Amino acid sequence: MFKVAAALLLFAFTGWLPAQNAAPAPQSEPFDIVIAHGHIIDGTGSPWYSGDIGIRDGRIATIGDLSGAPRRETIDARGMAVAPGFIDMLDQSGMSILRDSRLPSKIYQGITTVVTGEGSSMAPRKAGADGDSDRGGVRPDWETFAQYFARLERQGIGVNFASFMGATTARRLVLGDGDVQPTPAQLDQMEALVRQAMREGAVGLSTALQYPPAPFAKTDELIALARVASAYGGIYATHLRSEGAAEPEAVNEAIRIGREAHIPVEIWHIKEAGHANWGKMPQLIAQIEAARAAGVDIFASTYAYTAWSNGLSSFIPPWAHVGGVAALASRLQDPATRARIRADLLNPASWGNNDWQEIPGPEAVEIVGVRNPELRPLQGERLSDVAAAWHEDPMDALFDLLIKDNGATSVAVFGMSEPDVELALKQPWVSICTDSTGASPSPAEHPHPRAYATFPRILRKYVREEHLLTLPDAIRKMTALPAAQMRFTDRGVVKRGMWADIVVFDPATIRDRATYDDSQQFSEGMAWVLVNGIPVIADGKMTGALPGKVLRGPGYVP
Repeated sequence: MFKVAAALLLFAFTGWLPAQNAAPAPQSEPFDIVIAHGHIIDGTGSPWYSGDIGIRDGRIATIGDLSGAPRRETIDARGMAVAPGFIDMLDQSGMSILRDSRLPSKIYQGITTVVTGEGSSMAPRKAGADGDSDRGGVRPDWETFAQYFARLERQGIGVNFASFMGATTARRLVLGDGDVQPTPAQLDQMEALVRQAMREGAVGLSTALQYPPAPFAKTDELIALARVASAYGGIYATHLRSEGAAEPEAVNEAIRIGREAHIPVEIWHIKEAGHANWGKMPQLIAQIEAARAAGVDIFASTYAYTAWSNGLSSFIPPWAHVGGVAALASRLQDPATRARIRADLLNPASWGNNDWQEIPGPEAVEIVGVRNPELRPLQGERLSDVAAAWHEDPMDALFDLLIKDNGATSVAVFGMSEPDVELALKQPWVSICTDSTGASPSPAEHPHPRAYATFPRILRKYVREEHLLTLPDAIRKMTALPAAQMRFTDRGVVKRGMWADIVVFDPATIRDRATYDDSQQFSEGMAWVLVNGIPVIADGKMTGALPGKVLRGPGYVP
């Protein structure tokens, strides 16, 4: 009897009650949409089953045989997969969503929810920061998360949107860009900023410990801030202090933060960076598995490319960043200081995250973004090509490019091995992220192809062609797994009562088109993408609808 009761409870939780047990919709109340005849891959990792999905008021109302039910619209999904909308566990669209609320590069991948705020967040901010002038067509007019989220809701957004509170943001507001430690009073100020953010809807605390001034933060400071986020039910998400030689110590730091702050831990874009570290993924996985076995709620995400993307300035040692971008540029122009920076780059032991030591050479660094319009012809070129064109040593070309672009250059760095990438992707606690801005194609940009292709690429390459993952497991990594990790309790699974974030696609034809040479190419194969029951992709074309919602964290106080 106990086994029967337990099985019924499990079925009720996962939504796997037989279709005939689902309460039929009143015939007098038509469904807004019925998705008919699809192969439903519900997100849990279970095999597909056939059925119809009735949607009403943005939610899944019924799953079963709805052939005779009244409806306003029918989506014929015959022969296609019907799955929950994909969740991007690390997005960079905090500003771009204000420029183009539809986020085309995301929705053509099937992404219906984005989670942003890597170390730095759009709020809080001081009035007058960045001159409050237009930034790419956006005038920052908010100071708090409440005001920022309200702006998103006023203008409308095409996908669901959640944000972390950045620990770097708190540090900058209180301490600036210096290599300093907070006094007890200053730490109280930083904690108060995190507390306010959590009450206004942030989903947790995040760090990006590779990028100054974040490396100046000690572990105890991060534990203190994470404890505040934990008190409001938040997550601690981190770009580790090192993803190369010092990664074991960096992972131990994340584990310690999780344990002492009593907070779940997300390691963003898990990797083994640098040729000297290739083949170490099994040890990294074992380290995380041991922490999980000891009771630490720790998980990770990946974009599953062998090139990462970050700022070119990450090649510069942290001490040279003290004081911000202007101070960095000044140091790069001073011959003596420039020589010291060069010496640090050439010394493998100079600091814990020396990117120069993790690449085979300048040909492994591709320029993917610049802010100075005069430098746009360099987008898509390798650092070795820039050095040749400027008749310079590659390291001098790196320094001069940062000077000319005011430190804003972004790059793709080919520094990972495919076996390590594949092994990480296979882990049951690893979900998917793009780590990229959502956008429309622009002649002024040349992003890493992950911005347009991450999710369909996994479905094409690692599911259909290489059989590294089954389709149900890949869908789980894109839906139910990240929803559970982020505590999005009403999304991520095809189940009655859940919000109708749904994708409809043909597993045999879905594909990525973006490449490193031609990266702004929309993925193909998403026939329908619904956000809260409203199509943002219909018959393969963008509708322009803006049905997304701001997803506030569990500590939100209206």
